[in-house]
Amino acid sequence: MSAAEALLPIDLPFSSAGAPLPHVFADEGRLLIAYIVNVPDPSFDGTNPRSVSATADGQSVAIITADPYVAFQFGPPNDEALSGHRLYGLGLQPYSAFEVVNSSWIASLEEANRVHPRHMPELFSGRRHFILTFHDSTLEFIARDFQVGLRKGAMLKVLIEAVNN
Repeated sequence: MSAAEALLPIDLPFSSAGAPLPHVFADEGRLLIAYIVNVPDPSFDGTNPRSVSATADGQSVAIITADPYVAFQFGPPNDEALSGHRLYGLGLQPYSAFEVVNSSWIASLEEANRVHPRHMPELFSGRRHFILTFHDSTLEFIARDFQVGLRKGAMLKVLIEAVNN
């Protein structure tokens, strides 16, 4: 019997609560996640919110790189439906990042791979399950580790630069 899943908060730059605009680039080996970081604007009085786009310059952008990674999923639930996520009862919160310890997702991937004629369970050991919750989406991925960096600029330009590195 495997141990129960648990969530451990991880320290990542806080995403913008209003419009983090997460973008994902993935191929079979590398996963890049970019999002706008929450930077308080002292001149904002709470009225007339500004519109932000992926091409707006001057943004603080976090870039997370997992190279290699095993799998990812990106989409619902958003912050208003997060209580419907299977990990919500373990402390999953909006606008946060966690590692899922004893991940059932990793266990299910290893189990599905057992049909491979040269299956080696140790290929799945050391893999970690991470979850990031944004305003309109949730992103989960499996990798051994990841790196995070901060850049200043337009989201799309910063992501394209990261893809080309």
